[in-house]
Amino acid sequence: MRTSTSIARAALALTVLVLSAVCSFPGASCTKVSYDDRALVIDGERRIILSGSIHYPRSTPEMWPDLIQKAKDGGLNTIETYVFWNGHEPRPREYNFAGNYDIIRFFSEVQKAGMYAILRIGPYICGEWNYGGLPAWLRDIPDMQFRLHNQPFEREMETFTKLIVNKMKDANMFAGQGGPIILAQIENEYGNIQSGLPDQQSATKYIHWCAEMANNQNVGVPWIMCQQSNDLPPNVLETCNGFYCHNFKPKENMPKIWTENWTGWFKAWDKPDYHRPAEDLAYSVAMFFQNRGSVQNYYMYHGGTNFGRTTGGPYITTSYDYDAPLDEYGNIRQPKYGHLKQLHAMLTSMEKHLVYGQQNETSFDDKVKATKYTLDDGSSACFISNSHDNEDLNVTFEGSTYQVPAWSVSVLPDCKTVAYNTAKVKTQTSVMVKKESAVTQGLKWFWLPELLKPFCTDRSGSFRRNELLEQIVTGADKSDYLWYKTSLTSGAEEEFTLYVNTTGHELYAFVNGELAGYQHSVNGPYIFQFQAPVTMRAGKNYISLLSATVGLKNYGASFELMPAGIVGGPVKLVRPDSSAIDLSHSTWTYETGLYGESIQIHLDKPNLEWSCHPAVPVNRPFSWYKALFHTPDGEDAVVVDLAGLNKGVVYVNGRNLGRYWPSYIAGNMDGCHRCDYRGAYKTWDNQEKCLTGCHEIGQQFYHVPRSFLNAGGLNTIVLFEEAGGDPTKVNFRTVVVGSVCINAEKGDAITLACANGGTISSIDVTSFGVAKGQCGAYEGGYESKPAMEVLSAACLGKESCTVHYTDELDSAGSEGSSVLTVQATC
Repeated sequence: MRTSTSIARAALALTVLVLSAVCSFPGASCTKVSYDDRALVIDGERRIILSGSIHYPRSTPEMWPDLIQKAKDGGLNTIETYVFWNGHEPRPREYNFAGNYDIIRFFSEVQKAGMYAILRIGPYICGEWNYGGLPAWLRDIPDMQFRLHNQPFEREMETFTKLIVNKMKDANMFAGQGGPIILAQIENEYGNIQSGLPDQQSATKYIHWCAEMANNQNVGVPWIMCQQSNDLPPNVLETCNGFYCHNFKPKENMPKIWTENWTGWFKAWDKPDYHRPAEDLAYSVAMFFQNRGSVQNYYMYHGGTNFGRTTGGPYITTSYDYDAPLDEYGNIRQPKYGHLKQLHAMLTSMEKHLVYGQQNETSFDDKVKATKYTLDDGSSACFISNSHDNEDLNVTFEGSTYQVPAWSVSVLPDCKTVAYNTAKVKTQTSVMVKKESAVTQGLKWFWLPELLKPFCTDRSGSFRRNELLEQIVTGADKSDYLWYKTSLTSGAEEEFTLYVNTTGHELYAFVNGELAGYQHSVNGPYIFQFQAPVTMRAGKNYISLLSATVGLKNYGASFELMPAGIVGGPVKLVRPDSSAIDLSHSTWTYETGLYGESIQIHLDKPNLEWSCHPAVPVNRPFSWYKALFHTPDGEDAVVVDLAGLNKGVVYVNGRNLGRYWPSYIAGNMDGCHRCDYRGAYKTWDNQEKCLTGCHEIGQQFYHVPRSFLNAGGLNTIVLFEEAGGDPTKVNFRTVVVGSVCINAEKGDAITLACANGGTISSIDVTSFGVAKGQCGAYEGGYESKPAMEVLSAACLGKESCTVHYTDELDSAGSEGSSVLTVQATC
């Protein structure tokens, strides 16, 4: 009699035989990829996929090997990335595959590490990226409709998709060529917005065209579509995105794939920092695999930095840290990284059971269940989950009783012993600090004023219109800035209120060369009414309006139609008696960008005459500043502290680090005052929790990758200060591990570690029953002198150390608590 497992293996062998034709590249070590209802099938074997998102443009090529290796060391076997169309094709048929857009080099690093890869072409990606990755120049094409069935969009989308596919094929990157790519994605989260599009018939035709076009590329690996349950085309796999996907049920004969497990959330200038607890993230992963999941990807595993003008939103910060297991700078974030690493080790050890085992469930109530996976040889692996968010339970399963904390999953690789529980963190917490660097103190600043005079008349410009145009189409998103200029003649001096209706995001108004006012919109609808008192002199008057964007819309049905700038106006001069002069249909002259951008001041060319007067002007809007600094010693990540500035752009050695806006203070939200890993994590519907940074600077520190710096030499920082700030307060810091802490129970291994050559300088806390506080600032508890002595002897002066918690570390008076809290300083 044939067993269910042997039948399954025979079916898989037949599937692989059918697909073997795609693996016909001479000399290649082919990897055959197929699937069934349990898992991806790689070279005839079902596999679980533990993946993490690392976006190549949000880091640097020099960072990629370290990031990928840390992901592998953390227990992942796959790296996933979007493909960024507007970065690769900033202008039609002008391509960029250099530097941090060298996508082939990125996948080559994945392959060198011996890992698989998931290629998410999109090419619409969302991703908190300008226009969701779609180039703004698409809007210049006649009859263009984004993400609907129309020849202009489908032609451009297919052209770019083929370009990426052919680049991958030429580099032998698909699995059938011996490369790492085992899955490819077309479109992204279309099902989320499909019902909101203006033409449902066109939407259906489009999404089915996408699938057919993708399959015609013959990449030899399955294609996936995220969030496409309601209108799934044939020959693609549907997948789930969200904080939890264990209840996701794919279509028949498809494996359960989770393309985005959100490890945290992106941050806006006006929002505090989001943190998803390690316990909850681990719970979501364990629940997914308990419920027949097989492919899981963390979004993000490394978030990185939105260099340049890449942020979408708008109003999303330059930092894209995302509270990921690897922080913005590539440092290991503990305890999240270590807690997940232990879970990955458990899941990997249970792989055969999870993808081949017979599944049996025992429900104790609607939120408590045990799941057993049994192989033909009789071995088994189990999960016990408790989804109550406030009730710890004792669960009796197969004759043994297990204590399962609320909102947790216990993992029993042998169905007898709990080897891991998602709520019990057994790895250290590391508190990262920004250490001021002595080599960058007391910077000498030079400055140049932004040349505004040519923009404060209506004599020069790219073109003229008798109407107020939309900013993105008019400026082709070549700059954040677009000038609207007009003039009028007055018979006598007269007082007015200048009134401008704009879709923002910012507006500066100049009258006769003088700044009349400034305003920015709130992070929301972005529409606001600018008002400022102005004086019209007798004779000709010039009105110049500088509209600025802070990232472009990236999500939603017809998001590309959301306007920016002073489209349509009205623009009026209103007299005190309420009579008005409507300038909306006057002759307007248009000019994209700033003078400093056009001459590339950020490159600090030799012909620039910087002022070196000792009294550098501060709080002066529209100013460029420059200083020289030495590269900080060591290997720790470098950041520039811009707390004294207002709003603008920062460059180091000609590299654009991104927009800065440290004058924007994050608001107060309830989530800053409560944090409990138990219960569903959300970042909407007023369910925020575990936030930090209320009433603090939205973003103070900006990443300076070490590859941007000159080793052992001088570097140049250039600032464009748009709104007026104080550059003399700028300094550079390095990101280092400060305090490290761990909670241990009897029998646990207490492991403490610094980073980048740092050593443990002191043991600060060895206490039972710590009453309150957090790592770096614990309070209360009963100190264990034996633990202090043992840990001091084992750890001081070392980069890492491990001590096992035995009776030797106990102390009289510690009987009231079984948890030993240890804190050390690196």
